[in-house]
Amino acid sequence: MSETKRLQEIASQVRRDIVRMVHAVQSGHPGGSLGCADLLTALYFNILDHNPKDFDIKGNNEDVFVLSNGHISPVFYSVLARSGYFPVSELATFRKLNSRLQGHPATKEKLPGVRVASGSLGQGLSFAVGVALQKKLDQDSKTVYVNLGDGELQEGQNWEAIMFAAHNKIDNLIATVDFNGQQIDGSVEEIMGFKELRTKFEAFGWLVMDMDGNNMEQILEVMQEAKEQTGNQKPIVVLMKTEMGAGVDFMMGSHAWHGIAPNDKQLQDALAQLPETLGDY
Repeated sequence: MSETKRLQEIASQVRRDIVRMVHAVQSGHPGGSLGCADLLTALYFNILDHNPKDFDIKGNNEDVFVLSNGHISPVFYSVLARSGYFPVSELATFRKLNSRLQGHPATKEKLPGVRVASGSLGQGLSFAVGVALQKKLDQDSKTVYVNLGDGELQEGQNWEAIMFAAHNKIDNLIATVDFNGQQIDGSVEEIMGFKELRTKFEAFGWLVMDMDGNNMEQILEVMQEAKEQTGNQKPIVVLMKTEMGAGVDFMMGSHAWHGIAPNDKQLQDALAQLPETLGDY
């Protein structure tokens, strides 16, 4: 089996986890989670140099991933569990009372794999820049990855971090922007659109790349290229075109599935489109 095929099969199981978790409690954010399933699967099962069996919140001498758009916690929890950070069976506790799997990732619960609370949008990039700067100061050669939503780039704090990272040549940082064009109240363009996002990042001094975030082969190729460009005095951003709800036809392309759960019939319709490859929890 090719590596691309292996990762695609894992991503299918991750998508099954997402829709089942959100359905079980009738709460959560399936759309963006499904859209980012391919990227996070590639990161945790191929790209990251990380240690699931001996989690250290500081992340010394290993790659660090920061989820800035914390509302897509279902996909984050699934890949963490499936890659060995905690038992897969714990996914059944998602958003329940006293669960470590809160609606947005939190550090209070001490869930392995979670290094920062990301309940408020727009803050993850600042944190990731700080981690990357610390690694440079410590002469730690590993890389910091951070995933942002396109809608959360409407938060001004991001642009201060973007400016700071370029000015200070934080070149061990790779940001991905989930560019699905949707947010909770409608399309990004309708709510507060931004023209020429590539040009904006370039003007701030970043190296900008593009990829199809629902094409596993392209993810592996572009993220490898991004890794090869670290150490060149510039932070890197990958503008990642995705489809909200990717993998489930009736969820795709609409902001309506940003934050609602499927009913019983919709769950079965979704699962019928997603092969069970690793075994449901």
